[in-house]
Amino acid sequence: MGDVYQALADATRRLILDELSERDGQSLFELCSRLAMRHGVASSRQAISQHLAVLEDSGLVSSERSGRTKIHHLHTGPLREIVERWAIDRRSEP
Repeated sequence: MGDVYQALADATRRLILDELSERDGQSLFELCSRLAMRHGVASSRQAISQHLAVLEDSGLVSSERSGRTKIHHLHTGPLREIVERWAIDRRSEP
């Protein structure tokens, strides 16, 4: 679970998750383009690739090869685990 918190601690990684949430199944080139155009993120492809590696290690993103291109997908399971960890049963409150 600690890896998820570390992955979410970086603003660029959160933007990558936002982009994958809006449109799942993007290549590195697509993500870099969208981050630059929509958010003004001027990071190199290498830097974004490193961010994707952190997100993959945390279980928030997976990738698959399609020819020479890696396609990245969002996985929200680790986020659900965080929510469930501190879920409050509102029915028991006065």
